[in-house]
Amino acid sequence: MSFEKLGVIKQLLSAIEDLGYKQPTSIQTRAIPLVLAKSDVFATAQTGTGKTAAFGLPMIQRLRKTSADENRVLRGIILSPTRELSLQIYDDMQGFAKKMPLNIAVLVGGKDLDYQKRVLKEGVDIIIATPGRVLEHIDKGLDVSNVEIFVLDEADRMLDMGFVKEIKRIHPLLPKRHQTLLFSATYSEKVRKLSKLILTKPAFIEASKKNSTVDTINQVAYLVDTDKKAQLLAYVIGSRNFRQVLVFTRTKASADELVIELKKDGLKCGIIHGDKTQANRLKTLNDFKEGKTKVLVATDIASRGLDIEELPFVINYELPSIPEDYVHRVGRTGRAGREGMAISLIDIYEKYDIKAIEKLIGMKIPQETVEGFEPDPTIRRKDQDELNLKSEHKKAETKRAKKPYKKPQKVQKSEKGESYKKPVTTKKRKTTKRG
Repeated sequence: MSFEKLGVIKQLLSAIEDLGYKQPTSIQTRAIPLVLAKSDVFATAQTGTGKTAAFGLPMIQRLRKTSADENRVLRGIILSPTRELSLQIYDDMQGFAKKMPLNIAVLVGGKDLDYQKRVLKEGVDIIIATPGRVLEHIDKGLDVSNVEIFVLDEADRMLDMGFVKEIKRIHPLLPKRHQTLLFSATYSEKVRKLSKLILTKPAFIEASKKNSTVDTINQVAYLVDTDKKAQLLAYVIGSRNFRQVLVFTRTKASADELVIELKKDGLKCGIIHGDKTQANRLKTLNDFKEGKTKVLVATDIASRGLDIEELPFVINYELPSIPEDYVHRVGRTGRAGREGMAISLIDIYEKYDIKAIEKLIGMKIPQETVEGFEPDPTIRRKDQDELNLKSEHKKAETKRAKKPYKKPQKVQKSEKGESYKKPVTTKKRKTTKRG
């Protein structure tokens, strides 16, 4: 099957050929004809299988202009959960539409709102945005009454991040007759309920088994003591000469601490998490893509929307607290049919967490030990002593905080001068209810 046989027009065929697209993926083969036929679509597909082109190509084809001088009204909205994913979709859509007179804009937080308003005022055909920012513009007068196609990409993630209220506010403002496309990497009860609310007689596409990972990803778990994880990570990256690796932690604090440890081992690292500014995150990501840094450490904010060409390795320094997030993390590698490797470093406590992940993805992840790894028991002893000292200080502060409050008595004056009576511990008076 070719893109031409799916009904894709010549201008788009030329553009995607320049981008290196040759044969459509499974999700593209099944979704493109349905979107062109104006059907509502509920699609579940693994991360990295080409979902953006599955909805983006037919969307552009349907909303295309014949002249750049035509009056423009907003006719297409693509919602995504994060700024990074919105910007990635924007780049892809610009590439698809480069030979067509379409105006496409991206609306995300962290960017100047007034500038975005001026862009919209000049006329835009399609916007890619996060839910919160769209509502800000709607409240300031953005007209969505002419929208023909409404897309929710990574719908499961949007629901996990609490955007259901925003979606429920936006959807009723759209025209009654519009096409809704819901794409999700995983299938959950929340997603199913949302689909019933916003879709009308949808075509259901299950391009892969629910909540599964792609077959091109080789998955393995390495057993390690908790306090030896950083050493093992540095050893694996160094001994196997990993060219580029994306490392996931569970918390921002873990990410910060891990970067400090890896830099001590001479590894060039970048870091992305929620406390970093948008400008900082984009620069860090670009440095990683350009090979200026070898290791990118990130929280789950990066598990969606990071499209890094030919990323060979993903490492879970800590397993995610939500099993579904494992699917999104490892989906950063093995994209578009390429091979990739996902490594999880698990301690004795995470042996139970990985069972939940195995149940979700429907496969057993081999658990191994790393041959040749001999942790240095003296390494960073100074750091450990500092941590122990901080722990002792914290215990002392907690102990002091538990002492009852002592209220000083009034100053007693005498001929010899001022003196204070010894403070006494105040006790709460007992009260009895009457009646």
